[in-house]
Amino acid sequence: MQTGSSRRGALGFILVTLTLNSMGIGLMMPVMPSLLRELTDLPVSDAARWGGALSLVYALMQFAFGPTLGNIADRFGRRPVLLVSMFAMAVDYLIMALSWHIAVLFAGRLLSGIAGATFSAASAFIADVSSKEDRAKNFGLIGAGFGVGFVLGPMIGGYLGEFGPRAPFYAAAILSFANFVFGFFVLPETLKDDNRRAFDWKRANPLGALKQLAAYPAVRTLLIAVFLFDIAHYVYPAIWSYYSEEVYGWSPGDIGLSLAFVGIGFAFVQGYLIRVLDPRLGPGRTLLAGLTANLIAFAGLAVADAGWMAYGLICFAALGALATPAFTGLMSNRMPDNAQGELQGLISSAAGLSMVVSPLVMTQVFATFSGPDAAISFPGAPFALAGALIVASLVISLPFIRREAKQTPAANTDTRDIP
Repeated sequence: MQTGSSRRGALGFILVTLTLNSMGIGLMMPVMPSLLRELTDLPVSDAARWGGALSLVYALMQFAFGPTLGNIADRFGRRPVLLVSMFAMAVDYLIMALSWHIAVLFAGRLLSGIAGATFSAASAFIADVSSKEDRAKNFGLIGAGFGVGFVLGPMIGGYLGEFGPRAPFYAAAILSFANFVFGFFVLPETLKDDNRRAFDWKRANPLGALKQLAAYPAVRTLLIAVFLFDIAHYVYPAIWSYYSEEVYGWSPGDIGLSLAFVGIGFAFVQGYLIRVLDPRLGPGRTLLAGLTANLIAFAGLAVADAGWMAYGLICFAALGALATPAFTGLMSNRMPDNAQGELQGLISSAAGLSMVVSPLVMTQVFATFSGPDAAISFPGAPFALAGALIVASLVISLPFIRREAKQTPAANTDTRDIP
């Protein structure tokens, strides 16, 4: 294990990396509709379908290749996987900046989806440099980096978009390449030689990796709870813009402001609050607090009919961000050190699959229960469904929450067979 100062330095680098990567994603959000209209000569409503297809391709590649990259990280180390991921992101943004046909955009998204191991490799990196007691709170750095980037990225992208729809992509490419160069010189390798294991194609895919969890039934069960949680959580990017315009009559500026508020909340909760609460509550009670906050947020948004109510409920949604690092910490502590990359690849794969499932389901539910032709007018139905999924996730997680609450620190030496 590294010294305290080197651990802090390593975690600081990961936070910067995740923030810059999230900024890169946010930079392109304000101008993607304009670029798609330019390449397809279609109105925004039809161009949006291509945008959805690009997101789908990226999510499918994340699902298919997440375990592969996780296993590569367990064989060759975190550093090469992270560096390749950073370089691939720079190439992806450059491809999109130079794109002359919609097919070129798809090529870029395929590349970034396959090589986009930043979050899974960063999680394995954090597991390497953290004690089991500190993992849950340190995993919060991932959400903190995303939250900060989510606030800054769209703001900068909107400003650069005034110079043309391709300008933010060039900026994102430069930013990602600079991050790659920085990481090349300062990023240490955290995977010890005795924790490396041979790469095996049989387990380097979603189904093969799931089979490996047969020896860890607790992790397999928790992964189901995480999958249900992710489907519920992705209701926000799936329908928030449409829902807030339909119910609250918000303008694009109002929607952007609310998203910035969400980003600030996530950064605060996962960057600071979890580091205060987790040592005092433990990962079990922290998970319970996060799932309960999500349930309150979804139940409230399902029936809230005023914008000020939405902002109050966004605070609970931000508190719900406690659940993600708590889930990750519980699973990470139940896996051996030489399988942390494989676990994070599986978590990334589950997230990718939920990014496919959730938008398809939530948008259909919203369309069915909103609009003048709806047989039953209930535009908050997707949030009600998300709340039901949170309840299911909570029911699955409850035995682990109770056991963690009863455990003493000394009992955490071998958690492989904890049910």
